[in-house]
Amino acid sequence: MAASTSKAVLGDVYVDDLFTSCGNALDFTKPNGVFYNDRSRSRFQNASLSLRRQEQSNSNLICGYFIFDGLRRNCNPNSLIGPLLKNFHSSSSVCHSTGAAHDVSFDSNSHDEQLADSTILSDQTVLGERTLKLISGSCYLPHPDKEETGGEDAHFICADEQAIGVADGVGGWADVGVDAGQFARDLMSNSVAAIQEEPKGSIDPARVLEKAHSIIKAKGSSTACIIALTDKGLHAINLGDSGFIVVRDGCTIFRSPVQQHGFNFTYQLESGRGGDLPSSGEVFTIPITAGDVIIAGTDGLFDNLYNNEVTAVVVHAIRAGLEPQVTAQKIAALARQRAQDRNRQTPFSTAAQDAGFRYYGGKLDDITVVVSYITSSAGV
Repeated sequence: MAASTSKAVLGDVYVDDLFTSCGNALDFTKPNGVFYNDRSRSRFQNASLSLRRQEQSNSNLICGYFIFDGLRRNCNPNSLIGPLLKNFHSSSSVCHSTGAAHDVSFDSNSHDEQLADSTILSDQTVLGERTLKLISGSCYLPHPDKEETGGEDAHFICADEQAIGVADGVGGWADVGVDAGQFARDLMSNSVAAIQEEPKGSIDPARVLEKAHSIIKAKGSSTACIIALTDKGLHAINLGDSGFIVVRDGCTIFRSPVQQHGFNFTYQLESGRGGDLPSSGEVFTIPITAGDVIIAGTDGLFDNLYNNEVTAVVVHAIRAGLEPQVTAQKIAALARQRAQDRNRQTPFSTAAQDAGFRYYGGKLDDITVVVSYITSSAGV
């Protein structure tokens, strides 16, 4: 989450570099706005996690800016991906439709109720026996002004646990001397540890996020999106304006809704008593099939590319036989190109105009893209 290089027009006055991803519409031209909320938070009581568990997972974990071996990497090669592409097949027809999948279940109030009563099952997955596999790759492009510090996004890929996650630290904290990127990295690190304590094949992303947030000590705030392939399909939680889409046969069949208190004023988890609750996140269970493609990202992606633009890149990548990491790189590169375009209509400029602002162009920001191919696990 960062300031934009495009222009907003307020009356007859052009104002540059005024936008952060926190602050409501009334604070749209105030770069220092940070969301504070004294709302009480119920604490997760059993969230003692050992960092040693994270260190043991180096061989199967790729984490954006933060890597457990201490290396800073942006776009990460994944040597596990190549040999598995032989099991991935998808139609390359392009319809670029948008909207929710017909059988998607989601609940923004009680994820426990949703799991008990409304989980969608499909003949495309087999309960108790994994028939599908998540093959993932990622690309992270920090804001050009934040390359030295690594930016404020973080993400993870847990290959064995079949889970991915992204987080976007709220950049406005820099104005009070806080690195929100550290909050995002700690949140993702804690999530990895929590995932390793989940039952195999039955990861509950909402429970993972609750645990991860309950033990965080860093100051700051961030969005969060955690997705897991389980015995019941794709199971996810999203809080804020990060999110994911599902592409099938060249069509966008699902897009997680954006959660905002107002324009450019995203839901966010915060340390201490402020911010939104993990339980405020929306929980989804989505039937999937081999050949589906999951694209998760922060608002640096979704503020700059429409669903059909992302889908078009995916279709081209599948036709060309590209691995998920290369697909993620291509999507991120296009998002950065759009972010630097001061004239093109983008999702962010559309939202700004809908909120009453004359804003044109993209929104320069950290960009995280995680691409996951759903493939048959037979023979893997």
